[in-house]
Amino acid sequence: MKRKIISIDEHLCNGCGLCVSACHEGAIQMVDGKAKLVSDSYCDGLGDCLPACPTGAIRIVEREAAEYDEAAVAARMAAARRHDPSAPAPAPAPAAAKPPLPCGCPGQMAKSIARTPAPKPLPEEGAPAAAPVAQLGNWPVQIKLVNPRVPYLQNAALLIAADCTAFAYADIHHKFMRNKVTLIGCPKLDEGDYAEKLTAILQANDIKSVTVVRMEVPCCGGIANATMRALQASGKMIPWQVVTISTDGEILEE
Repeated sequence: MKRKIISIDEHLCNGCGLCVSACHEGAIQMVDGKAKLVSDSYCDGLGDCLPACPTGAIRIVEREAAEYDEAAVAARMAAARRHDPSAPAPAPAPAAAKPPLPCGCPGQMAKSIARTPAPKPLPEEGAPAAAPVAQLGNWPVQIKLVNPRVPYLQNAALLIAADCTAFAYADIHHKFMRNKVTLIGCPKLDEGDYAEKLTAILQANDIKSVTVVRMEVPCCGGIANATMRALQASGKMIPWQVVTISTDGEILEE
């Protein structure tokens, strides 16, 4: 039968194993350091494992595959629990229990964050200023942890910011983060190159605009260069700008 099922790109898989924990049917196992779908009949095609993958190696495809066999999954998981009592129990029927987290690590669970604008009370003389309202609208924010296919990226305005900018520029939430999807990284301390992940994000989604916020220090140029290369590789014409922040918190270039 032709149905939806996961597909794992071996070249993108980094061997972290988070998808194994996220799969409640036990359909994914680590083989020779790579995630593998052990049987089509164990995969229900719902894609709970997708948000857990930090590299975007897993996607949903439609192809000829054996029908999902809930009884076989339950039997396999029961056998695994007899061998190892710490093994996860089979996923309960959707209507019978609270749904599980869609990823193995709560810190990597993709979600949108709705923000309600704070009311603006009339100022009273001598009264303290109201606390600013956070403008972060998505999680996770680290470039390396974001799945290129999470729904909140579709039709988004992207803010790609160097880590230090949030500490150097006081009004970053309202000036740059408001109404944008925020992605952050440090080109000096993070391993690898952001260009590949950013290219995947740009190609998989209709991105409205890209704003890069970097520090004035030379090493921070890496995040702007990676974004420029990703824009070129994506083959799309997307408006973008680079904003440079000084180490004392001023906007040098916008």
